Amino acid sequence: MFASQHRVEFIGRLLLLIFVLRTLGQADSVAEPVNQHDVLPILHLRCAACHGRQEQKADLDLRTVESLLKGSKDGPVVKSGDPDGSLLVQKITKGEMPPKRDLVKASVKPVREEELETIRDWIAAGMPVAESGRPRESLISEQDRQFWSFQSPKRPEVLALGQEAVANPIDAFVSERLAKSGLELAGQARKRELARRVYFDLIGLPPLPEEVDAFVADKRPDAYEQLVDRLLASPAYGERWARYWLDLAGYADSEGIQHADTLRPWAYRYRDYVIRALNSDKPYDLFLLEQIAGDELANYEDADGFTEEHLDRLVATGFLRMVEDGTNANITNFVPDRQDHIDNEMRVLGSSVLGLTLHCAKCHSHKFDPVSQADYFRLRAIFKGAFDEHDWLNPAKRLLPLGHPEELKRWRENKAAVNAEVAVIKANKELDEEAKKKALEAVEKKRSEQPMVRALWDRGQPSPTYLLNRGGYLEPRELIEPALPRALVPPGETFRAKPPWPGSGKTGRRLAFASWLTKGDHPLTARVMVNRLWKHHFGRGLVRTLGDFGKAGERPSHPQLLDWLATEFVGVEWSIKRMQRLIMTSRTYRQTSRVSVERMESDPQNKLWSRMPLLRLQGEALRDSMLALAGRLRWEQFGPADPVDVSGQGLVMAKPKDGTWRRSVYLRQRRTEVPTLLASFDLPVMSPNCIERPESNVVTQALHLMNNELLRRLANAFAERVSHEKPGVLSEKMRHAFRLALGREASAKEIDLAKRKLGPLAKRDGNQALQAFCHALFNAAEFVYVD
Repeated sequence: MFASQHRVEFIGRLLLLIFVLRTLGQADSVAEPVNQHDVLPILHLRCAACHGRQEQKADLDLRTVESLLKGSKDGPVVKSGDPDGSLLVQKITKGEMPPKRDLVKASVKPVREEELETIRDWIAAGMPVAESGRPRESLISEQDRQFWSFQSPKRPEVLALGQEAVANPIDAFVSERLAKSGLELAGQARKRELARRVYFDLIGLPPLPEEVDAFVADKRPDAYEQLVDRLLASPAYGERWARYWLDLAGYADSEGIQHADTLRPWAYRYRDYVIRALNSDKPYDLFLLEQIAGDELANYEDADGFTEEHLDRLVATGFLRMVEDGTNANITNFVPDRQDHIDNEMRVLGSSVLGLTLHCAKCHSHKFDPVSQADYFRLRAIFKGAFDEHDWLNPAKRLLPLGHPEELKRWRENKAAVNAEVAVIKANKELDEEAKKKALEAVEKKRSEQPMVRALWDRGQPSPTYLLNRGGYLEPRELIEPALPRALVPPGETFRAKPPWPGSGKTGRRLAFASWLTKGDHPLTARVMVNRLWKHHFGRGLVRTLGDFGKAGERPSHPQLLDWLATEFVGVEWSIKRMQRLIMTSRTYRQTSRVSVERMESDPQNKLWSRMPLLRLQGEALRDSMLALAGRLRWEQFGPADPVDVSGQGLVMAKPKDGTWRRSVYLRQRRTEVPTLLASFDLPVMSPNCIERPESNVVTQALHLMNNELLRRLANAFAERVSHEKPGVLSEKMRHAFRLALGREASAKEIDLAKRKLGPLAKRDGNQALQAFCHALFNAAEFVYVD
């Protein structure tokens, strides 16, 4: 009874305290006068579609206090101190503004009652103007700044080891860790294994038998290095490695969101840009500069000075035009839809380049990292010149009428020819109207589409950025200015941006950000990229959480090696190919994948890199290899994406051209039509991007390889090729197929086993037996995995 009474008293006091605190909070909110920062976000949200940058009906601009006071062509729209006499309030109160008939078209919603009250209160108070309050956020402590990934990489000393123990400094760092566990680097893989490993790693295709034989027979001390150099110089290199970056960008040939999944006919230009950039070994710092701020690097609006370089830089900005986007339809083009799109682009930027989960600070300060919600909106403010939710360009308006000179020449010639035919038909008095109509329709089908570039560009001074309470677009709080994440810059450093050239009308913010991002001492940029290179060669990164170098991510397994690689990357002028050559010529990379009891006991998960991991081919390399072996791979680079067919059974397959197909990187990447083979082998649907592909091992993969009709036809074509290249007895054909598919000689035991299994079929039909054997090779683990 006594305890119960105390409980009641406690609850009563608690309720009284809550009441008092709420009353005080209400008193504080009432006492705080309304100012322009309470009203302008409302006007941007509800009115800027018709009275903003893109359009100013009745010459009325409602984006600033100055333009509001200026009024419309018909006179003032506000009267200070008199809300009832203000035309703005009258129109809103009557429901005339925004016009109901235009709500969906403009993708806006009516002014809410509480918003109207705020506008009335501000006008009644005399339209006061005040400084915005500072956002509430924790200070960045010295301990925060000392976190390993927020410190610039420092080049460590390399431990001196014997010449036989190391091929380059990478081996010194790996060997040092191995020695602590009583291990050393494993022996080198056999040359045939190395050849296959290097071919798939760099170009994603199997080597020809004669190429393997030549490498095995080459006794020069630098034979391996020359092989690596030759493949790095191959045009196929960019096709292989572009796919990794396209995953990070969230590349897709369609918009997504809507059921229609509208196609992006010009997205392929960005894919081609990435391939060309990697093939030319474009320095990574320039690669990032062009993708983040290519439109601000030079004046592309100067028609006389426009060059291929200008075009490339505009195409590069497609990096931040790839996430799913439903704003092409009015019903999914409201401000919260646009906000989601912008947040996804920030997520792509943070995860791919910075290696931070910045998006976790959208609704509240980051739970683990020293990134406040204000930091997140400061970053958004940097990009607002191009991503302004109140001055939005839907996907159809993000295209610039530009192209390569030869492309434009062909288009102009086509346009002139079609126009001439149209003029002749219209002038032909012998044709009746119906005949003219049909003739004109036929001629118009010859008209080629004007070349376009899907780009991102700064459009000048954007709307103000406000911190959104809990990320909600209806709850703007403090005004936010563009700035860099505080934990990544020295205390007191300010963000400075200026127009990129005189009279540009651009903010220059993204260029300033990209310039900071590509500084040699940036704590994250080089680390994140070399970690990705390591992952794609070794199966996992030195930091396993590729997109999270923050406190919730894993720590590097070899921190000194990571920092040495990062500083080396900057030292070799951000050359990706030189870093790959360094990694691939190390003894660490050339280790055998064979395991021993000792290594399994001391390093069961291979965290110390005591051996080379066995890696499965990605779906693209698997498909391309089967096409190459079948003689059905068409060597044709660049250009529009290859279309796909969807069968009645739901299988998505590429359409052939003269019985051949291009490499998988050129397949159309429509979000609702992912090629079935690639999907089976973990090609992701981009939402918004893919930091690291999963590596599943499921029965549908084996079933697809065994039962798919197209793969059976490819196996038959492979058998036909083998018979053409190696006429003779079945066993010799099998040996040749083995060398083509697996890069090695078949043992007598393997051939005997195949002959026994296929013996009855071979007696009836030798060709069918060879086809079955070739199909079995496509299904072999040794074909799907690389030692």
